[in-house]
Formats: sequence, structure tokens, C-alpha cells
Amino acid sequence: MSRTTQIFCASTLYGLATLAAAIESDCFAEAERRVLLVCGDSPVPETAPALNEMPGFAPLRDHFDDVLSWNEAISPFHPGAWTPRSDDIPLLERHLRRLWGLGDDRVELVLASLPVPPALAVAQVFTGAPLHVYADGLMSYGPTRHKLDPLVGTRVRQVLHLDLVPGLTPMLLAEFGVPARVVPTGAFLRAVGEVATAADGLPALPDDAALLLGQSLSALGVLSPGEEEDLHLRMLRGAVERGHRAVVLKPHPAAPAHFGRALETEAEKLGVDLTVLDTPVLAEVLFQKSRPALVVGCFSTALFTASALYGLPVARTGTERLLERLTPYQNGDRVPAVLADALLPDLEPGRGEEALPADELNALVTTLGFTMQPQIHPPLRPVAERYLAQHFGPRTRRWFKRKRLTSLGLPGGIPRRLAFLPRNATARRVVRRARALKKAVRG
Repeated sequence: MSRTTQIFCASTLYGLATLAAAIESDCFAEAERRVLLVCGDSPVPETAPALNEMPGFAPLRDHFDDVLSWNEAISPFHPGAWTPRSDDIPLLERHLRRLWGLGDDRVELVLASLPVPPALAVAQVFTGAPLHVYADGLMSYGPTRHKLDPLVGTRVRQVLHLDLVPGLTPMLLAEFGVPARVVPTGAFLRAVGEVATAADGLPALPDDAALLLGQSLSALGVLSPGEEEDLHLRMLRGAVERGHRAVVLKPHPAAPAHFGRALETEAEKLGVDLTVLDTPVLAEVLFQKSRPALVVGCFSTALFTASALYGLPVARTGTERLLERLTPYQNGDRVPAVLADALLPDLEPGRGEEALPADELNALVTTLGFTMQPQIHPPLRPVAERYLAQHFGPRTRRWFKRKRLTSLGLPGGIPRRLAFLPRNATARRVVRRARALKKAVRG
């Protein structure tokens, strides 16, 4: 009888800590061999430290028998862009089995972000291998990014996730009837504790400090570099307005250095103590070791781990502009951005609304899922119609594009009989004249 080898694919310490917690919590059947497959999918992997070279990796490595590199296996191709040609799959599987000493082992795969490479490529190479998917952030609460080949989707046994939004169940792979399973919070906190103990060289953070979580939205083309710099400055000013005299910036790994310099200049002007962390570190390690007085960000997953898992005060800023800019509408970041906007307090006093109640949250996310992927989830239309008919207004208008609602014939869109108006030149002239007349009367 052949042995079972489980291959765990990871690209971040956060994902690896989630996997370690899942292993400790018996979320997987026993296996004779467990392999960690490191997948470096940053824009230029050669310039970024590999997962197994990061501070705090050593104790998590103990959960695995071997550590392998997907980047080395498929070099010179980029892990984030390469998928195998169907004709090459048998040859590639034979090659990797020999390279990794798998022989005739029964292989099981544990993957994040299944609909896209590198996870999709690994799943395609090992045709027929059972799959387990784990959430490496908030995207799992939204729908699968695009229609997945049933030959892949039907092999998934479970979706593992941290309970970052209590009461909310991930939509990821729900179209295949895949059950979602919560990774116990205590096991995750223990895994982060191991990382924190092993991560040397972290500076001592000031007491009662506000921690700013840097974003890298300009690299994704969502904001311009100037707008992103302004977002970080808003974080700093908002924290100072709340009375914090010590502020710590955890830059995004892909952020340019000048963002930190701009904040240093502003901090000097405001008379506050700013610490910029130049060591790559998991945000959750800082939560555990330093217990910041406030955690500030835009829509980072770490805002939810800070609040739900560590009980820290959090605040968000910049979500309105982000939701305006996200394209296409079905962008996987839409659900995380809406969750931040709907559930977390606004950093700037007097601007935020109350957090959405739990009974409305489920309907909101279901409606988002339908509007983002109506071809994948057609049975959800009645829920979307009901929710929008009852709740569409100034707040929900930030979360749903009118053009999208119109194209789907949903409440909040332009009625079909009037849909021609935005493209009608005469109608536009009439509207402009009416507005001009209204201004003149007011004057």
C-alpha cells in the first residue's frame, strides 16, 4: 500500500501560521510525510526574501518533514503567471514526483487562492489529488474569483479559515458544496507566539503607540503614488487627533521608501514620535509582543485579526476612495474592502456609521457575491433583490456600482426603460440646462 504525502503550499508567514494551527488542530488526516512547498509570488521573487528565510520561520518549519521550492521547480517561469499546458501535465507530474522523491505516493494538496497560480498550477499538475483550501486573508468571504474547472473544484474537501468575522461563512467554493471549517483561534495564537519568540532583532515599541499598517495600492494600480502617500498621512494625522503621541509604521513590503520619509516629515511637524519598522515582521507578532493601543489601516486583513483575535482597538480610513477605484467590479478585494467599510470604525471622528448588525451582514455579503459572480451563483438573485430593495441608500451606494446593478436588473440600478438616457446627447443637454437654472435660482 502506497504512503500518503501531503504537500502544503505557502507564500506568507501568515498563511504558514494558519497551516501550522490547522495541523495542530487535526484538520487533516494523518500522513506518512508532510512537505512544505514555498511559493514566492511577489512581482520580482528574486529580490524578496523567501518564506523560509524570514525571521520566525524556524519553529513553524518543525511541522513538516521537508521544505521544497516551487520557484526552483518551474524556473525561469514566474509562479504568479505560469500554468502548465494540458499536454505537458503527465510529463510534469512524473518529473516532480522524481524530483521531490514522491514515487507512487498518494498525494494530497493544501493550497491558498486556488483559482489562480501558483495554487492552480500545482493542482493541475497533480491531477486527481484531493485538495484542501485555506484562507490566507479575507478574500475567502467573497465568491470564487472566476468559474473554476469542475475537474479542480470537485476535488476540494474543505475550506479552512480563521474566524475573522464571527458569524460569517466563506463563500469561496460554495458552488461546489465545499464545507467551511474554522481553524481554532487558540492554535493560531500559539503558532504566532512561536514566531514571535523566534523573531529576533525587533525594536522595542513605545508604550501606548498607534500602529499604522501600510498598504501598497499604487503597485496594484488602484491609487496613484501621490494618493497612497496621502492615505498614509491621513492615518498618521488621524492617530494624532485621537491623542496618540507615539506612532509606529509597519510598511508594506512592496511600498517605496519615500512613503516613510514623508511620514517622518509630517510626524516632526506634528511633534510626535514616529518609529518606522525596517525589519519584515508579521503584524500579528507585533499585536502579541507589543499590544498597540490602536491599529490603523485601510482594509488589511490584519485589522480583523487585531480586533477579532487579539481584542485590540482598530480604525480604518480610505475605504470610500478604494471602493470607487476597484476595477473590475468583480475584483477579489471588493469584499474585504466592504467588510472593512461596513464593520470597522472610521479613524476620523464623527464620520463613521454604526457597524452593520450580524443578521444584515450575511445578506450583504451574499448580495455582493451575486453581483460579483452572477454566472457562478444564479440561485442567489432573490436574496440580492430582497436586500437591495430593503437597504439600498447612501451607505450601500458605496458598496454597489449603479452600472452593475443596472446591468443585472437589480434594485438601485437605472430602470430599463430609462437606461438609454445616459447615452442620449439631448437628454444630457436638458439635464445640464436644468442644473444651471437651479443654480441661478439659488443665486
